[in-house]
Amino acid sequence: MITLKGDNIYLRALEPNDLEFVYAMENDQSIWEVSNTQTPYSRFLVKQYLENAHQDIYEVKQLRLAICQDEDFPALGLIDLFDFDPKNNRAGVGIVIQGNENRNQNIGSEALEMLIRYSFRHLNLHQLYANIGSENKASIALFTKFGFQNIGTKKDWTLVNGTYKDEVIFQLINTKF
Repeated sequence: MITLKGDNIYLRALEPNDLEFVYAMENDQSIWEVSNTQTPYSRFLVKQYLENAHQDIYEVKQLRLAICQDEDFPALGLIDLFDFDPKNNRAGVGIVIQGNENRNQNIGSEALEMLIRYSFRHLNLHQLYANIGSENKASIALFTKFGFQNIGTKKDWTLVNGTYKDEVIFQLINTKF
């Protein structure tokens, strides 16, 4: 089981008792735009997902970790590696923090920094990338803070409430590890 500890938070593997948290996150329509979700998830499907969340990243090509501050409190967010490609040593990164009260608290920065370090040092990845809506200034600021570079724009990429929006691709090449 993976646990990565930082100064103020830690990242851990998902547990069965994360059912209600993951269910709420997956069904929060306010973040569907960033998670590319189209339909609600049932508790049954989330429970099945959690039962299989222990599978190795090399098998399922994804790693989802809960972002936590204290052992006695529920997760504050989720951070993912997705589209894990061990042949080309790359993966996508996604992060979501629950609730406005948890945003702008350096939680996302610390989580992303730990995931970058884990990805480059332990998974030996050569690069990470993030797909970010061009209007998502907070995410753009977060990823550029850690050296991710804008490498292109996918025009009219996502349809949100009847309007097509651009998506920007950010990439970080492993030059430090």
